[in-house]
Amino acid sequence: MHFRQFYLGCLAHASYLIGSEGEAAVVDPQRDVEQYVSDAEAHGFRIRYVIETHLHADFVSGHRELAARTGAEIVFGARADAEFPHRAVRDGDELRFGRVVLRAMETPGHTPESVCWLVIDEELSAKPVKILTGDTLFIGDVGRPDLAGSRGFTPADMASMMYDSIHEKLLPLDDAVEVWPAHGAGSACGRNIGRERSSTIGEQRRRNYALRPMSREDFVAMMTGELTPPPAHFMRSAELNRRGARALDEIQLHPLAAADVWALLEKGAIALDVRDAASFGSGHLPRSINIGLTGEFASWAGSLVSHEARIVIVSDGVPQAEEATMRLARVGLENVEGYLDGGLESWEHEGLAVELLPQLDVIELRAQISESPDLQVVDVRGPREYATGHVPGAVAISLQEIASLREHVDLTRPAAVICAGGYRSSIGASILKREGFTGELFNVIGGTAAWTGAGFELERA
Repeated sequence: MHFRQFYLGCLAHASYLIGSEGEAAVVDPQRDVEQYVSDAEAHGFRIRYVIETHLHADFVSGHRELAARTGAEIVFGARADAEFPHRAVRDGDELRFGRVVLRAMETPGHTPESVCWLVIDEELSAKPVKILTGDTLFIGDVGRPDLAGSRGFTPADMASMMYDSIHEKLLPLDDAVEVWPAHGAGSACGRNIGRERSSTIGEQRRRNYALRPMSREDFVAMMTGELTPPPAHFMRSAELNRRGARALDEIQLHPLAAADVWALLEKGAIALDVRDAASFGSGHLPRSINIGLTGEFASWAGSLVSHEARIVIVSDGVPQAEEATMRLARVGLENVEGYLDGGLESWEHEGLAVELLPQLDVIELRAQISESPDLQVVDVRGPREYATGHVPGAVAISLQEIASLREHVDLTRPAAVICAGGYRSSIGASILKREGFTGELFNVIGGTAAWTGAGFELERA
């Protein structure tokens, strides 16, 4: 059996290709599908099945494009109600190709239609050797239960279903069965996902907090407590996956002259600057948002940019603009008008205004705090990160809730924005400026990691 995991760090997303004797299946494909086609061709496989463990909410899948390119059959859990031709499977249904058997195991909890797939390699044994758990079971966590509200289920309903799926379906499996989930650390589909990309049922039985012995009531209370709001694009992406996304090559990217970009911005378009924080700080278009390609670009763009917004990309060149367009499409953002041809240089050549975002290192930040009692330190990390330790006196506004900044930040006083390492803080600072911040504004280089590395004291909530 050929078994390969494809891991996409930008979305903390894992997908799989499984092959045997000239045939293969792809499980939970990302939107850009070329790598699966190439891997199958390299090993002489014909892709027969494109399988989705559930309707993904955090990214847009390429199941329809992959099926169209290969002639494969799309497979979903019966409760997905997908709006295109597909095979709807229920508990115990099997897919066979070569010497591999994939057996469906319905495991509602993260979503009503969630299906885990037992992988049986008949060359080795008639018993399952692996399980593809989708977003039901992660390494160190289970899927959050609050993403099916629009379909008539409360988080408590879904958590109760998850309890049954864990205790009736997953925990009875042999300890040696390998666990291969659809997401890793950093995904918003769980709350405590570990950094490992695979595990075993036995290891999860010992280490996963959600698999510890407890009553249904305690489990439901634990899983529904302290839930942060899901990112804005989740519901939209899930519905797009139900309908099936168009092929990526239908999304065209056009060069735009500086004057055309200016006209678009005047009509409400968003300039999305995908360069790194230092480049953005040294000069950028007014009211632009900085989400660098070097970090979790797609996740943050999906969370912070409206799917209705018309987008102009500002980049360091055409390849970077093309990559940004593709990664935006992965989270359903397809309204890209084009990219600023010639980058910031062409903008300045036309005599158009450029703004700056000064960068502070932590030594300078500490000095500013001592010398300027008026300085606001704005920490845009998540609540749990903030609670573990923050710059003394820092105001907590997680990046997901940055729109509420007017309630917590004086837009006329100087402010320094900080996160763990300087990536999210540049996003937050750019949004502050876009929201009308008029005081002196700084981005903190290196974030709280640099602050502690310099030996400076943290305050703990």
